[in-house]
Amino acid sequence: MDGTSVVVTGASRGIGASVAARFAAEGAHVTCCARRREPLESVVEGIVDAGDAATAVRADVRDEFDVERLMERAARAGDGIDVVVANAAVNHGDPGESPLHEESYSRFDDTVRTNLRGVFATVREALPHLAADGRVLVPSGAVARESTAGMGAYAVSKAGAEALVRGFAADLEQVVGVVDPGYVATDLSGDTGRDPDDVAPMFVWAARDAEAEAVDGEVLDLRAWKSATR
Repeated sequence: MDGTSVVVTGASRGIGASVAARFAAEGAHVTCCARRREPLESVVEGIVDAGDAATAVRADVRDEFDVERLMERAARAGDGIDVVVANAAVNHGDPGESPLHEESYSRFDDTVRTNLRGVFATVREALPHLAADGRVLVPSGAVARESTAGMGAYAVSKAGAEALVRGFAADLEQVVGVVDPGYVATDLSGDTGRDPDDVAPMFVWAARDAEAEAVDGEVLDLRAWKSATR
C-alpha cells in the first residue's frame, strides 16, 4: 500500500491502534485520530519507531469541525485520502449488563452522537478529499443485527451505523462497507475475545484486496475473510 493515505479514527487503543499499525506496516501513511492526545501520540510513536509513517491528530468525531480539520490534515499528508476506517466508538455500560430501558438519556445521547453521528461526520468530511476509488470501512458486530440482552444504546448505535453505511453505499461512487471482525478484546467488549492484532489484517484485505462489489453496502465478516485468504 505504498503511497496510500489512510485515516483511522479511534486509533489510540484497541482495534483502531492495531489497524493503524497494520496499514502503516503495509506501506501506507496513516493519519490517526482520537480524543485523548497522550495515548494517541504513544500509538503513533510506536508506528514511527518501527520505521513506518503515521501522523497524530487529536480530534473528536462528535465535533464536525474537528473532523473537517482532521480530513484536511490527512489530505495534505498524502495525495488526498484513499481509505477511511471510521472506528471511533464508545460503550458507556458493561457489555451484557446495560438494558436499554435503564439507559440514561445522557448515556444514550453520547453513544449515538459518537457511534452514529460520528460515523456520519467522518464520511461526510472525508468526501471532499476521498479518491474516486476510495473505500470507507466501518467496524461493527453481530449486536447490530441480532437482539442481544443488555447491550443497550451501543447495539442501537451500531445498527444505525450499518444503516448509514447502506445509505452512503447507495448514494456514493466510492465504496462504503461494514467490517465485522467478531468478538475482539477491547475496552468496549470487556477485554475478552480475539486479539486486535489478529483481526487488523482483515481491514487491509477489505481496503485493498476484496472485490468492490463484495464490500459496498455489505457486511464483511470473519468467514468471508478467512474463505478469501485461506
